[in-house]
Amino acid sequence: MSRVYNFCSGPAALPEAVLKKAQAEMLDWHGTGVSVMEMSHRSTEFMSILASAKARLARLLNINDDYEILFAQGGASTLFSQIPANLANGYDSACYLDTGVWSTKAIKEAKKYLDVNLVGSSKDVNYITVPNLDTLPLDESAAYLHICPNETIGGVEFSGLPKTDLPIVADLSSTILSRKIDVSQYGMIYAGAQKNVGPAGVVICIIRKDLLARSGDNLPSTWSFANLAANDSMINTPPTFAIYLADLVFEWLEEQGGVDAMEAVNIQKAKALYDFIDSSDFYANPIEPAYRSRMNVPFTLADKSLESLFLEESEAAGLRTLAGHRSVGGMRASIYNAMPMEGVLALIDFMSAFEKRHG
Repeated sequence: MSRVYNFCSGPAALPEAVLKKAQAEMLDWHGTGVSVMEMSHRSTEFMSILASAKARLARLLNINDDYEILFAQGGASTLFSQIPANLANGYDSACYLDTGVWSTKAIKEAKKYLDVNLVGSSKDVNYITVPNLDTLPLDESAAYLHICPNETIGGVEFSGLPKTDLPIVADLSSTILSRKIDVSQYGMIYAGAQKNVGPAGVVICIIRKDLLARSGDNLPSTWSFANLAANDSMINTPPTFAIYLADLVFEWLEEQGGVDAMEAVNIQKAKALYDFIDSSDFYANPIEPAYRSRMNVPFTLADKSLESLFLEESEAAGLRTLAGHRSVGGMRASIYNAMPMEGVLALIDFMSAFEKRHG
């Protein structure tokens, strides 16, 4: 069977060039006679891979020496607990902004460690917009402000940041490397790899070095950001193959022209799909236009009874994993960096033909 266009929200599509390179190196990495999956994480060979991944990521995001790049395990959901455990040491509370499902999950875990100051929520309008970032009632004595600038499930995204002296902690799992950001505006960025970076199994953490001092000695050693930094992300065996593939993705991104070039393509892809949806009475997107996600495009059919048929026919047409999240239903097209414009245009062509047949 030939490759399909994979619109899965995660684990998501990887660049075909990356997969082919990994395939070519699978049995013998650079003449070592072993796969990356087989080599010691403390070997010279793997240490060079780790160093390359950190250097490429630093170049792509213009990360300066004030920040530490860590590769953590457990998924971004583990970070929901790990962040307050580390960064709230010596503090009673932290500020959280609620913009959707993943914000809600982060808030739930944080409440196990501290008082959560909910500074804004769009729950009352079913998360179709974002609270005004300029009027959030921030407590400047709190440990940090946590935000999720792109809600993968709801398809809500915002790019601005509140004005605050608090360290801003951002879950960028679904937007990292897809648009320009100023890392210096954040205290910490974390991102599960399985959307825009690589396979599941590793979480990228970019943390300001002064915040590492907040990690208490009472933390489990594998949970301490300070300990993770001191050991170059290798307190125990790291997810070596996931880090290797992340490095290949970083290399591919550099070859494409970096984050600026990817953002330009992502703007074009999202505009094409949203313009088609808005031009149709058969499809609809519920999100306020100013806050529509470039990465995750949810849409509904005017006739809900046609959803199963839509998914069946789209799958047969080589358009995979378009079902919306089970909590919201409908459809969702995740169009991360690895999704080419050709895939988006193929989806639009299918949607147009489906509407003509069933509209």
